[in-house]
Amino acid sequence: MLTILFDGIAYGMLLFVLAIGLSVTLGLMNFINLAHGAFAMVGGYVTVLLMQHYNVPFLICLPIAFVVAAAIGAVLERTLYRPMYDRPALDQVLFSIGLVFIAVAATDFAVGSSEQIIQLPHWLNGRSEFQIGPYVLGMGHYRLLIILICVVLTVLLQYGLDRTRFGSQLRAAVDDQKVADGLGINVNIVFLSTFALGSGLAGLGGALGAEVLGLDPTFPFKFMIYFLIVVALGGTSSLTGPLLAALLLGVADVAGKYYVPKLGSFIVYIVMIMILLWRPHGLFVSKGTKS
Repeated sequence: MLTILFDGIAYGMLLFVLAIGLSVTLGLMNFINLAHGAFAMVGGYVTVLLMQHYNVPFLICLPIAFVVAAAIGAVLERTLYRPMYDRPALDQVLFSIGLVFIAVAATDFAVGSSEQIIQLPHWLNGRSEFQIGPYVLGMGHYRLLIILICVVLTVLLQYGLDRTRFGSQLRAAVDDQKVADGLGINVNIVFLSTFALGSGLAGLGGALGAEVLGLDPTFPFKFMIYFLIVVALGGTSSLTGPLLAALLLGVADVAGKYYVPKLGSFIVYIVMIMILLWRPHGLFVSKGTKS
């Protein structure tokens, strides 16, 4: 039981890192970016290709995946996304879905449709077991690394949004873009940096999740629904909501597949329906919008 809980927490933390970028762009920038999974796929492929062809150590691939995904996000925000900010929600949805199809086709053409295999360092393939009363806790080293990285990221993000000058500028730009601009805040740079950060986090999540989730050109479609569920359940007004929602979904998914394998991932949708019946607007209601 403890092992299942541990694996569920690790899976939930991974979902949180993958989805938090979407929460940022949707909640703080008021943009529906369904192409978010494509940036995660970029991070995964960067990691796999660097390790396979250039023997780059796994831990070094993680920041590289973040930077590459963030850079691509910054370029696309400046050239493609920015003109869509003031468009209706349906236009944003169709636009971002179109980007997903382009990303999937380009990836399939460039590297093929087969699933990529990532070879983790031997020290991450191990597993430690601890006896806690009548229970045995099996801790996979790789999943422990995922939890540690996600905890550090959560603390840094919360601090950055609440305690730094950039976080204050971002909140001001979200509350009233014209007033923020009048106060000397470069709103375009703030939104560019925010979008790049969200894309980079997606890339980091994709790099971390390549071994757990699998990686092929259809990755953005397969996990798009999970990102949306995390954001829908957790809300977009804080990091706490998506984190709690991701942990609930992670534990429910792992426990459901273990105890009720015939239902598989359907357990996740049951949890989603129950929470939305209880809290139709999610665990935390978003109050900030971009004007």
